[in-house]
Amino acid sequence: MKPSIKPTNPNFSSGPCSKRPGYDVNHLDLQALGRSHRATVGKAALGQACLETSEILGLPKNYLVGIVPASDTGAFEMAMWSLLGQRNTDVFSWESFGKGWVTDILNQLKLKNVKSFSADYGHLPDLNKADPDNDIVFTWNGTTSGVKVPNAEWIASDRKGLTICDATSAVFAMDMPWKKLDVVTFSWQKVLGGEGAHGVIILSPRAVERLESYTPPWPMPKIFRLTKNGKLIEGIFRGETINTPSMLCVADYLDAINWVKSIGGLQGAILRSKNNLEVIKEFVKDNNWINFLATDYDTISNTSICLILDLEADKVKQLVKLLAKEEVAFDIGSYRDAPAGLRIWGGATIDSSDLEALMPWIKWAYHQVL
Repeated sequence: MKPSIKPTNPNFSSGPCSKRPGYDVNHLDLQALGRSHRATVGKAALGQACLETSEILGLPKNYLVGIVPASDTGAFEMAMWSLLGQRNTDVFSWESFGKGWVTDILNQLKLKNVKSFSADYGHLPDLNKADPDNDIVFTWNGTTSGVKVPNAEWIASDRKGLTICDATSAVFAMDMPWKKLDVVTFSWQKVLGGEGAHGVIILSPRAVERLESYTPPWPMPKIFRLTKNGKLIEGIFRGETINTPSMLCVADYLDAINWVKSIGGLQGAILRSKNNLEVIKEFVKDNNWINFLATDYDTISNTSICLILDLEADKVKQLVKLLAKEEVAFDIGSYRDAPAGLRIWGGATIDSSDLEALMPWIKWAYHQVL
């Protein structure tokens, strides 16, 4: 039977992700629009974004938060270009974005003494092979594979190298072991449903020490420069951005932060995402023709939830198009490099009631395309 109840919000894209429930652009604080980002009002908004990010995430007091160009990609490239090269490097990848960092390290930075540990979609490489004397580069959550790191037990507390973590689809949805992470990057467009184009970089004191004691041998573009004359440019971490940001995007981010506060803060956001995953777990348990791409239950992502179906790839595409035509789910096809399947966003801005409404539609569409 064709379901009669549709999700109130059919936007399940894994980036940019759905806006928060009740979002209204008319409610944004727009006093900084049309003003210089270096004016008092602009600096105040940007500084507030840095400060409130630190507070709501519960960062250690000596960790720094900066807003940088080019979304999470820009933030992570900045970290690699600025910090890598002093020590040997271990890089772990298990999906397309992680593989991209491997490519940059080997083919663009052309680093020597690199060990690359990779795994196919659905799996994790052996994280226990990480050498605490080396810099470690990895994603916390594989956005295109739906496979996350289950814990940080494999990261040595007395490590000599830095841990550099792309956590764009994890921050605000998963508990992050900050003291084991020296550099973390994310973007507003993921768990908070913010706008694209800006990245956030979080630095530990160990990362700052590296920046101030090591100068990479390659040319450094302006938008990657975190130091001047061997010292950290501290203004970046007070909202004095490297280049011109969108103050509309900043206002949108601050609105999202206020929403997180209203739902119980960080743990409230994490709980919403976990509850969303539970809805899909129940559906998978009840239907033997669909399963998680992640092969280990402890590694199933609660944000970018990737599923495989007992269907040929062309049938999966038909199913995705059918759900979009019915206006019950937009943008849920798997990533282009991933195995054919579904990728349903389960971050905090998604209401579990919408996922509950979607599940019968997936079952109906499956039987339609068989």
